[in-house]
Amino acid sequence: MSEGFHADVAVRWSDMDVFQHVNHARMVTLLEEARIPWLFHDGCPTVSLRDGAVVADLHVRYRGQLRHDDSPLDVLMWVEKIRAVDFTIGYEVRPKSAGLSVAPSIVASTQIAAFDIDTQRLRRLSGPERGYLERWQRA
Repeated sequence: MSEGFHADVAVRWSDMDVFQHVNHARMVTLLEEARIPWLFHDGCPTVSLRDGAVVADLHVRYRGQLRHDDSPLDVLMWVEKIRAVDFTIGYEVRPKSAGLSVAPSIVASTQIAAFDIDTQRLRRLSGPERGYLERWQRA
């Protein structure tokens, strides 16, 4: 079991809104930018996830503001749940160098389903995919 995977994600000026904080819709893109390096991390056997996976569900809770000066954001990710064809990722987003003792500004989750592009159908997670994802589950 693991604490999770940390990704540093830079906030671009275009991610800001008129109120000078990260726009709510842009946060979804920043979560994706954190997730991709994790799922393509060295040692990840999820080659088929690289070739076919879809977002099935997404929830984002905004608990505090993030600004351009908070960049790069620290995005902590872990696996919350694994099922036959999908898994759910949990996220906590904090300003740079905030540390885990600081409450996250963003709490989110994404359900990712394994997908066969050729047949356009969901598929079961493979043994190696499940094994990789289980390494990132929290106790």
